[in-house]
Amino acid sequence: MKVLLDQNSPRALRQFLVGHDVKTAREMGWETISNGLILQMAEAEFGLMITADKNIRYQQNLSGRKLAILVLPTNRWAELRLHPEEVLAAVSSIRPGEYREIIW
Repeated sequence: MKVLLDQNSPRALRQFLVGHDVKTAREMGWETISNGLILQMAEAEFGLMITADKNIRYQQNLSGRKLAILVLPTNRWAELRLHPEEVLAAVSSIRPGEYREIIW
């Protein structure tokens, strides 16, 4: 699956996502673009966007999207690195258009 790491997601998450095509917002040149526009642009190129922005579902209209959105409980790498199985399981099981928050 093609995965976009939002600007607030640690790049090191890439190491958990072996077998997926992972790009960062910065690599795409999207680091200064608003969430609404990023969602539109990502939907054209990616199947999943990973973010730590827990407010995205309140700030953006997510209904009818094909892009799956996975929300991390934190963007702190020190904590995320302790949970590779949870992140990979969520990425592997998420469906198109689904919004899911990981909780641990």
